Formats: sequence, structure tokens, C-alpha cells
Amino acid sequence: MNSRNHKDLNLKRVNKTSIAFNNHELKAINQYCRKFRVRNKSKFMREAIITEVLRKFDKHHPSLFDDHPRLF
Repeated sequence: MNSRNHKDLNLKRVNKTSIAFNNHELKAINQYCRKFRVRNKSKFMREAIITEVLRKFDKHHPSLFDDHPRLF
């Protein structure tokens, strides 16, 4: 297997999870998607979640002087 195929396999989305929303949350999401013409809700939610995760990792990155470095 060459390195390109190996990389493609690592990027393949095979892990699934589910999210439950209450009626108000779902209504807000649907309204947002209509207003901003979001066609792919899965992509939208995945990007929103990953953006927040990376933002928090960046904000709380370990420093040289941390007693307990925070790693994934």
C-alpha cells in the first residue's frame, strides 16, 4: 500500500456518533441552515464542532511553565 492510499484511509470517516437536540435547538439549526443556505448539515456540524475543539486546544495549549501539560 503506498503512502497516498494509507493517508486516504486515515481520513476516511468511519466513526459515527449521534447528537440529540431539543425542539428549540433543532428549530434554530434549521432556521440557520435555511437562512445561510447550508446544504450539508453533517459537514456544517462537523466543522462547527472541530472549530470549537481546535480553538480550545489553542487557548489551553501547554506552555513551558505548566506543571501539568494538557495533551489530548
